[in-house]
Amino acid sequence: MKKTIAFIFLFFSLWASAQNEQLAQNYFDRGEFEKALVSYEELLKTSVGNSVYFQRVVECYQQLQQFDKAEKVIQARLDKYKQNNLLIELGYNYQLQKDQDKANKYYNQAIDKIKKNGYEGAGIAYTFERKSLIDYALLAYKTAIEVEPRQNFNFQIAVLYGQKGNTDLMIETYLAESYDNPQNLPMIQNQLSRFINEDADENFNDTLKKALLVRAQKTQDIFWNDFLSWLFIQQKEYGKAFIQQKAIYKRNPESFSNIINLGQMAIEDNDQEAAKEILTFVIENTNDLDLLIQANSYLMEMKIENALEKDYPIISQELDQLITEFGVSPFTLPLLRLQANFMAFQQKNPEKGKAILKSAMEMDLNKYQLAEIKMELGDILLFEEKFNQALLYYSQIENELSGDVIGQEANLKTAKTSYYKTDFEWATHQLKVLKSASTQLIANDALDLFLLISDNTVEDSLQVALKKFARADFLLFQNKKTESLAQFQLILKEHKGEEIEAVTLLRIGKIYEKLGDFAKALESYQAIIANHKEGIYIDEALFFSAEIYADNLKDNEKAKPLYEQVILNHEDSIYSVEARKKYRQLRGDNNL
Repeated sequence: MKKTIAFIFLFFSLWASAQNEQLAQNYFDRGEFEKALVSYEELLKTSVGNSVYFQRVVECYQQLQQFDKAEKVIQARLDKYKQNNLLIELGYNYQLQKDQDKANKYYNQAIDKIKKNGYEGAGIAYTFERKSLIDYALLAYKTAIEVEPRQNFNFQIAVLYGQKGNTDLMIETYLAESYDNPQNLPMIQNQLSRFINEDADENFNDTLKKALLVRAQKTQDIFWNDFLSWLFIQQKEYGKAFIQQKAIYKRNPESFSNIINLGQMAIEDNDQEAAKEILTFVIENTNDLDLLIQANSYLMEMKIENALEKDYPIISQELDQLITEFGVSPFTLPLLRLQANFMAFQQKNPEKGKAILKSAMEMDLNKYQLAEIKMELGDILLFEEKFNQALLYYSQIENELSGDVIGQEANLKTAKTSYYKTDFEWATHQLKVLKSASTQLIANDALDLFLLISDNTVEDSLQVALKKFARADFLLFQNKKTESLAQFQLILKEHKGEEIEAVTLLRIGKIYEKLGDFAKALESYQAIIANHKEGIYIDEALFFSAEIYADNLKDNEKAKPLYEQVILNHEDSIYSVEARKKYRQLRGDNNL
């Protein structure tokens, strides 16, 4: 009974303390420092050793300009606990009173304590950091290392150099630390990537690249080639990353998997030139059946994506040759799926495509391979406008692999099928869940479709234009570009000035791109730029226009200002990083 009463008493004491702390914090956050001071003083009485409560009491006195009282409590605590970091608190109290000489006196006393005991360095340096006294924090770490050389504060020192804006010293310190302690490399690269992505200093990337190149050339250590490869990947320059990975491979053939991973990244970022070079290298340098099939599948997929109708017979022949060469087995499933898709969507022979897949289903497949076949079958049935049969296959995948990416992909296809059927209510219901999918690509696609439906329902409750748009989108899914284009153009004519106009222009531009009519594509994008500046598709119109000028028309002078507009005016765009990279290339910033 006594134990129970004691437990209950302890529970309520802890609960009351937590409530009082929350109240004190709320007063402090609202700037009610007199009330906060009373609360924190009461808390400190019950927890004398609590450094957080003490710090808040000091800060309340300082906010209330009661510096004498602040000094008194700091000095009393220093006398009692002999904590040398409190010397900094005394100095900072004088700094707040604009008495820098006295402040420096106490700061230097703290540094002197490190000279007597190097292991005091970490705590004292951290206190300097909390007060944003960067130079003293650096001095504290360096003094600690001089006294006790076995200590390592390179990472902390590099962070402080970065805060000072001294990126050259920051880079040198990080690189030295990464080489001496490779286990810290991921943490260091994470810190460096923040500077690469934030791009506060346009010279940062070049400085880092030069520092890595010097080390790679001087030491001939593949550690630096790998680091350089990482840097180029951050900048999405997969061709340059591949040069470094080839250098590593020549000295360490076991590093082949890095090249495979690099090829996959290039494909995902649609750098087809680099992807083709990397995959060709894989094919020429491996006997691994799985890798050969994978690389050939990716190459054929890119070839199909960029092919014109006149190229189809050759592609069909190449697919047949590859399947003959490698045989029909679970290993060649990627090629079989690709052939089935090609037959249905490019050759307009869905029966042949289904026959290939149904034959493949009779093989001894694992659940993921079977799901891939079912997904492809669902796509072909959707192509044939057999919506319910397609949904049956997608639903089977969702039920069997609901926690996997392929299950989420099937769920997205279910939502798109509902959209194509103009069942927008059910599609929206599914898309709401998928917006938070674990895979960013699926989440982005779900969000785009969700916004398309919701944006075009507000003004048009009958969804007249949206139904026509869904039909045009379905024709595009069926790879019927000409019919889809005609439908989108009709929407543009019948619903001019409505919400759906901008996204319709975007679709028309992409179709013209696929048809190779870049002048017409630019006309569509220009219409968005001129008439829908405040809309959500402006960044895409600018970026796609720049890509056409740079890659297809080879007119860099027209491409540069378009990339620049994406960089300056649309920082949150998914195209901003790529636009920055392309802009710098055109400006000549990234030559090795």
